[in-house]
Amino acid sequence: MKLISFMRQGKSSYGLVTGDDVLDLTPILGARAPDLKALIAGDLLGAVAEVARSHKPTLKYSQLSLLPVIPNPGKIVCVGLNYGEHVRETGREITESPALFLRVNESQVAHNQDIVRPPESQRLDYEGEIAIVIGKGGRRITEADAWSHIAGYSCYNDGSVRDWQVATSQWTPGKNFWRTGGFGPWLVTADEIQPNQSMTLVTRLNGQEMQRATTDMMIHSIPRQIAYISTFIPLEAGDVIVTGTPGGVGNKRNPPVFMKPGDVVEIEVDAIGILRNGIRDEA
Repeated sequence: MKLISFMRQGKSSYGLVTGDDVLDLTPILGARAPDLKALIAGDLLGAVAEVARSHKPTLKYSQLSLLPVIPNPGKIVCVGLNYGEHVRETGREITESPALFLRVNESQVAHNQDIVRPPESQRLDYEGEIAIVIGKGGRRITEADAWSHIAGYSCYNDGSVRDWQVATSQWTPGKNFWRTGGFGPWLVTADEIQPNQSMTLVTRLNGQEMQRATTDMMIHSIPRQIAYISTFIPLEAGDVIVTGTPGGVGNKRNPPVFMKPGDVVEIEVDAIGILRNGIRDEA
């Protein structure tokens, strides 16, 4: 299934996508689950399949204003330096444990929304990634059990303001400027993607391929990430883990390539879909 969060008539909602049609789930399941995060937390994905058999879509996907897939995650944990080529281009070394940082909700935009370049910097870089959404929470989740804790997958652009990122040893400012990260277009539920299935990730800037990798090239696998993160903090339904970017980032090209107003960046994952964002300057 493909599930989205969106705005309609000034109110947030969520729905099931089938082709260009959308079944608005809020009027049907909203009393039990007011948003997609609550739907996942309530273990109601099975109920969506039942509802789809008895209700017809009433909305057109192309006419909706999307929200980030999970607009209100409890936490967004991002994994850095998780592909060998990216580690090498940054001049760093592979670490025994995943390198982690956090994002805040306000730093995100949805599919087909503009990523915003702040006036403080022109070094706004792309980072194509795969996001996983936690379906079943837990503490000290084992790698063997990790797949059963995933609700689904999405595309992510971990847009980074590079000079602010490297100004100190802490990456937080450069990774959290307002509306710099893309998250979408939808959640593909875990039953559509097999555990350990190799997924191909491609980033394009104005149609030119900039990054390409497969998930079996990750240094720290998805189960390893879940196990490691859940060791120090409990994971909860709706939490997001952003799994790392491959080599080819703009900051490390010669000459460097940064996103600028009028650009279009696409993050494509073969098993998920395409996240598309324009770029504009902050008004």
